[in-house]
Amino acid sequence: MPIEKKLSSHIEVIAGPEDAGQRVDRWLAAKIDGISRARIQALIRDGHVSADGTIRELRTPVKPGLTYNVNLPPAKEPGVVGEEIALDIIFEDDELIVIDKPAGLVVHPSAGHEAGTLVNALIAHCGESLSGIGGVKRPGIVHRLDKDTSGLLVIAKSDAAHQGLAAQFKSHGRDGRLHRSYLAFVWGRLPRPVGVIEARLGRSRANRLKIAVMRGEEGREAKTHYEVLDVFAGETSAGDISLLRLALETGRTHQIRVHLAHIGHPVVGDPTYGAGFKTRLASVRANAKDAAAALGRQALHAERLAFEHPITGKKLNFYSKLPPDLERLGEALRFKPRLPTDKHPRRR
Repeated sequence: MPIEKKLSSHIEVIAGPEDAGQRVDRWLAAKIDGISRARIQALIRDGHVSADGTIRELRTPVKPGLTYNVNLPPAKEPGVVGEEIALDIIFEDDELIVIDKPAGLVVHPSAGHEAGTLVNALIAHCGESLSGIGGVKRPGIVHRLDKDTSGLLVIAKSDAAHQGLAAQFKSHGRDGRLHRSYLAFVWGRLPRPVGVIEARLGRSRANRLKIAVMRGEEGREAKTHYEVLDVFAGETSAGDISLLRLALETGRTHQIRVHLAHIGHPVVGDPTYGAGFKTRLASVRANAKDAAAALGRQALHAERLAFEHPITGKKLNFYSKLPPDLERLGEALRFKPRLPTDKHPRRR
């Protein structure tokens, strides 16, 4: 049997007869907990893996009886400056952190958003508790919310947690570990109280900044489940608004927003996929017009996030109330959102 011996920045793994011939990168990734295959490959390329000489090739076959030495250099600085930005922290331990993100906060630095992002805030908040994702002291982003979508996000603080969470998000709940749901105020009345939207998604040919529904086998599979929670009549039918709870079976960019626009019920306030519905504000019930007009963003909120802790295996379940702007819209529409039947208290 292989023997793994861990030191502070050094790992030794002895290959057994059953390991003969396997690719060294794949074998080491399977034998060493908390280090991804991509990280192992980078260590091999950088000369940090040896066994009877430095190993440079990822496909090098494993030889029984050899001791494989993996040196772990200190995690590199992230290249992103930490910023003191207030965070609504729902849960935090040594491995991960759950944030209730406000609308307007970008998750990751990008062109036009080099600073003032959630990543900048997390680097400042977490400091030395970031043990290194892929060898870099950075938070592990496993899923995102659009800038103007509010709600719950989980972020990894260690490589092991990043791997475990990424696997759960890759399955999108098909294995029963991950559950996510969203609340959205949308235009119009849906034809059925519950339903599924299936339409393949890809980059729009007309505007590469937008996502579009694709024809045939183009794009990627996308599936969204919805439940109608309530319907609010407008002064005319053009001003009708419905409140939906949505769950994703896949996790494509802008999936909920594009799918709802595709079936003719875009999210209220969506400037990208619902711009053509802006004139409907004139038909909204009088007491709700101001609240709807004042949103300045899509009325979409990530209300629930449940998953298995990637290290302890404990089931974690979090809920987020509607933020003030959506709460005002709900109150103006004379609605008090009911919570799921399996609700648990919000954890702190």
